[in-house]
Amino acid sequence: MAAFTPEAFKEELINILSYWEKYGPDPEKGGFYGQVNYDNQPVKDSPRSVVLTGRILWTYSLAHRLLKQANYLTLADRAYQQLVKNFFDPEHGGVYWSVNADGSPLETKKQIYGNAFAMYGLSEYYRVTHHQPALDQAKALFDVIEKHAFDPINGGYREAFARDWSKTDDYILSKSPWNKSMNTHLHLVEAYTNLYSVWPDKKLRKQTADMLEAIVTRIVNPETNTMRLFFDEQWKPKDNIISYGHDIEASWLLFETAEILHDEELIAKLKKVSIAMANAASKGLAADGALNYEYDPATKHLQTDRAWWVAAEQMVGFYNAYQLTKEEQFEVKAARSWDYVVDKFVDHEKGEWHGTVKADGTPVKGDKINFWKCPYHNARACAEMLRRVSKA
Repeated sequence: MAAFTPEAFKEELINILSYWEKYGPDPEKGGFYGQVNYDNQPVKDSPRSVVLTGRILWTYSLAHRLLKQANYLTLADRAYQQLVKNFFDPEHGGVYWSVNADGSPLETKKQIYGNAFAMYGLSEYYRVTHHQPALDQAKALFDVIEKHAFDPINGGYREAFARDWSKTDDYILSKSPWNKSMNTHLHLVEAYTNLYSVWPDKKLRKQTADMLEAIVTRIVNPETNTMRLFFDEQWKPKDNIISYGHDIEASWLLFETAEILHDEELIAKLKKVSIAMANAASKGLAADGALNYEYDPATKHLQTDRAWWVAAEQMVGFYNAYQLTKEEQFEVKAARSWDYVVDKFVDHEKGEWHGTVKADGTPVKGDKINFWKCPYHNARACAEMLRRVSKA
């Protein structure tokens, strides 16, 4: 069994940070590579995504806040410069979805998911630097999202727009008429929560609390305590597919939002929701302690791949449930999650984590860095576990 200690989580956090420091920065074009393959070789002309850039910014800002190492702040500065220089749209506001390796705009659509991660990174960067332009940029993203994406009639936020914020049918995560998604709402409330922690604005607080309510009442299925994935304008769900990783991730993120809003009634409500969601997600656990990826109740199809981000989130989600209930079963599930990570996901030869592991424990030799393969899930999980287990 892997050591379930603050020291073990701190060691793995530093390992992740060291990998990205060694292989992520692009010395020729600046910023960070958009893709590094399984053999740690950069794909030099690969596009760079705002999701990857925002998550790197958040990760190294957090790392500096926790570990106080100057090199982490240098890397956060690097990601900040890349985000501001290349991704912000000077004409229409918001951030592009992706840019070319030379920094020129590539996919200029305004995906709310991408804008959320830019905000998430900027607010964390401001927390450690007090660099006023970073806060101003995060607030500008809040304003433009509220202006264009918020649905004042039905509540919640629309998924995506063209560069000028006009309607588009290209949502990346879904297609019309499914113009609202669980994934965007989960990460937007996460970004709003982080921004509120450094900018306790009244409107931001209201919109964050309202979004939390929308997630709990519209997205979480009250019969199953799992989240549905895609919705139309009036919140009609597309189907009942279950994403176990998102459910366990939401179980702790949503509770964290209630805590940061300092609303006792909301905290009590979300405590019940969080525990119920953790119990529901437990149904996706395989015998080896890892969560399967996805299940479709309509077809009975179970997607048994294990994903690095799910493995990270299940550690935190189950341990959070243990902290809320003191039920040993949740602590055991968190510890088994960590065992699986150390045994199957951590690449002890080449560094970082495998992106996917098959049900038989075989790793898929995919990219170590790409559009979606970022340091945020696993670094955050290690940081969260370091903090939480230290208090035990």
